[in-house]
Amino acid sequence: MRPHRDDGPARRDWRDVLTDATDLAVLGIALTLAALPVLTAAAAVAAASAAVHDRYTVGSWPSARENLTRYGRALLPGAAVSVLAVAALGLLAVNVAALAGDRVPGGAPLLLVTVVVAAALAGYAALVVVEVGRRGGRGWREAAHAATGACRTHPGTWAAAGGVGAVAALLAVLVTPVALPILAGYVVAALHAVARRVALTPVGES
Repeated sequence: MRPHRDDGPARRDWRDVLTDATDLAVLGIALTLAALPVLTAAAAVAAASAAVHDRYTVGSWPSARENLTRYGRALLPGAAVSVLAVAALGLLAVNVAALAGDRVPGGAPLLLVTVVVAAALAGYAALVVVEVGRRGGRGWREAAHAATGACRTHPGTWAAAGGVGAVAALLAVLVTPVALPILAGYVVAALHAVARRVALTPVGES
């Protein structure tokens, strides 16, 4: 009998894909529930991003206890981030609604510029979320600085992250409300996939 030879890593089959899809759906539901009080939204996103980072780098999901620990320690620093994010989204929504309804001068050209700016901001915010995940769900200020550098040195990744945000926004409008929590988990995973080849900063302790 010939000795067994390892020809490389085992191929993933449909069961692995189904398991990952289920895990991301559960992650999205947990993220949504944890973010419902609004002020906890940033903490929920940080913990979810850290969990996805672990899945990509370590090959397994963190324990429930680790997720809860990350969520808890991100609550206080994430409250200000949540307020800032909600204010920015509200301002953009008001501007887009006013331009689309012809209530302010500028029309279609200014509406297009506003949408492009929104996509750029979404791409930047997406890279911040990825970097927070790489840091174990902590360090929003440091993550913001790292994302700024990544936008400058890797504009393609910045644009791709903005594209993920735009597609996510479109899907959020098209899908039924009950599917929105599931979508959230896939969006976080997509952002990490887009930014995976870009080392924003050395990965911190997770």
